[in-house]
Amino acid sequence: MAAPSLTLHLFGVWLLFSSAALSLAHPLTHRHQFVIQATPVKRLCKTHNAITVNGQFPGPTLEVNNGDTLIVTVINKAKYNVTIHWHGIRQLRTGWADGPEFVTQCPIRPGESYTYKFTVEGQEGTLWWHAHSSWLRATVYGALIIRPRQGDSYPFPKPNRETILLMGEWWDANPIDVVRQATRTGAAPNVSDAFTFNGQPGDLYKCSSRDTLIVPIDSGETNLLRVVNSGLNQPLFFTVANHKLTVVGADASYTKPFTTSVLMLGPGQTTDVLISGDQVPSRYYIAARAYQSAQNAPFDNTTTTAILNYKSAPCSAKKGGVSIKPLMPPLPAYNDTATVTAFSRSFRSPRPVPVPKEIDENLFFTIGLGLNNCPRNFKPSQCQGPNGTRFTASMNNISFVLPSNISILQAFQQRIPGVITPDFPANPPVKFDYTGNVSQSLFQPISSTKGYRLKYGSTVQVVLQDTSIVTPENHPIHLHGYDFYIIAEGFGNFNPKTDTKKFNLVDPPLRNTVAVPVNGWAVIRFVADNPGAWIMHCHLDVHITWGLAMVFLVDNGVGHLQSIESPPPDLPIC
Repeated sequence: MAAPSLTLHLFGVWLLFSSAALSLAHPLTHRHQFVIQATPVKRLCKTHNAITVNGQFPGPTLEVNNGDTLIVTVINKAKYNVTIHWHGIRQLRTGWADGPEFVTQCPIRPGESYTYKFTVEGQEGTLWWHAHSSWLRATVYGALIIRPRQGDSYPFPKPNRETILLMGEWWDANPIDVVRQATRTGAAPNVSDAFTFNGQPGDLYKCSSRDTLIVPIDSGETNLLRVVNSGLNQPLFFTVANHKLTVVGADASYTKPFTTSVLMLGPGQTTDVLISGDQVPSRYYIAARAYQSAQNAPFDNTTTTAILNYKSAPCSAKKGGVSIKPLMPPLPAYNDTATVTAFSRSFRSPRPVPVPKEIDENLFFTIGLGLNNCPRNFKPSQCQGPNGTRFTASMNNISFVLPSNISILQAFQQRIPGVITPDFPANPPVKFDYTGNVSQSLFQPISSTKGYRLKYGSTVQVVLQDTSIVTPENHPIHLHGYDFYIIAEGFGNFNPKTDTKKFNLVDPPLRNTVAVPVNGWAVIRFVADNPGAWIMHCHLDVHITWGLAMVFLVDNGVGHLQSIESPPPDLPIC
């Protein structure tokens, strides 16, 4: 009599496993709630009421698989307007969920809420999310990890463990007050007081050693470090004492693996590296500090540290009950552009990729700073830039001005006139020696709200050219709604006759943020296959505040699947 019940039992177990396997194979929907609120956070001996998500600093890590859907309801209990941007997510047809304030949505006012809903499609690796309103992202940010589809695996050996390392910037002040003061005076904002790993400054700062981040490893392990520069205004060098790093991904795209001892990430960029526990079991500093390419500009010259701690070395790492000081790695000089260049030119896609060859839109954008003359009705205290001016920034001599009573995407989709004009110049209005001695007559850009119109499916090439107006600088340029191929970079002025020979049209890296070399240029290509209004801007927040941005207005294609979705019913109103 036992046999039928055993058969039934085995069938039940099989059914259970089959349904479990089936559910594993299907994309999942993840629901989260983000409460934006002021939370006491103590750093550098002092407590500040920092704006956080759910009282956490940094905010919660979101983990999904390629193909999954995220639904995040953001409730604003802070005193500031807020939006959340999902940095690097393609947002195919879901531009309403992209997040930049007054570009794809009006801000979420205090006491209001908005639900972001989007699907992750064809992306794997490390991204992150952050506030995209004023300087709130100084404390409102967190990691967004995209694992392979269920049943798929990494294109490298499965790591023994994974660690997220969010590099941030901390002000011993309210960051909103810092940017408001700069806007009031026209001067550059005060620099940060510390850099952080996962919100902690580390051993080299006052009142910080007790909470220094510990990153575990053991002999023989190979671990994955997911490194993000979530700092506001500073490109950062990253290194680990005595350990090599194998780069396997960046900006949620896999790369051809290469080994290095130093990374450089501009704000917005992510890099996935493998690290092996192949050194003497002990304690080693993980360190990060500024890459400063702008000459004579003040910057935060401090160093943040975490500790790579071998689990098999609890006794050897202590003498007489006192922990041995971890080994400190050498770091590049603050202005070591040669190291940055060697690093950025090492990136390749793992295999040949479909780079657009025939180009429909050939664009040339200058990027850089500027100085506005002091308006007649301003006091000297409002013009504290160089020689009584006010700092500004521009692309193709247009300093971008955000609207304030409607979002650009709403105006574009609903054909509302008077918000944005589609006449952003395809080339600089004046040709000049971009990286040479520039006439002061070119220092003052025009302030306006201009976009560049793209037909659905058009192939686009953009040359991003740094200028030496005020000072040349390495600019991390981020494009919303797209990944792009970086097909070349170089120094000096881009020369279409000779520099096109340097184009990598076989296996260039796929990124969402390009570090345009100081006094140089970078060339990117993409296909305009995502309708909507997509901002391209410098990810140094001080520069976006000054107007270093433009918007691509991408038309709908043919039919439902080539058109942006309708706006959600709870889209915030201005």
